[in-house]
Amino acid sequence: MICENGIMKTDLGEISCSPTGFASGLYGIGLSFIGVVALLFIVYGGFLILTSQGSEEQLRRGRSYITYSIIGVVVAVAGYALYQIVAIDVLKIPGFSR
Repeated sequence: MICENGIMKTDLGEISCSPTGFASGLYGIGLSFIGVVALLFIVYGGFLILTSQGSEEQLRRGRSYITYSIIGVVVAVAGYALYQIVAIDVLKIPGFSR
């Protein structure tokens, strides 16, 4: 892949060739992927709950899918926020800005 005018075109969209732009773009793609997977697991967990017919095991499994999907999204977003805080506010890495 070739960088033209500081932008690299990929199948997942355009990503900046600068280290900071690349990291932000990659994180954005990763968060999007995590969000889609979490949504699929939340829907599947809801399906398990709706079709459980009173089965405690299936209810527990459906709830755990939903709970862990939400926890995964929260951890991913918190990691991105921590990355931004550490890179910008604490370490003051050149090129990173809000």
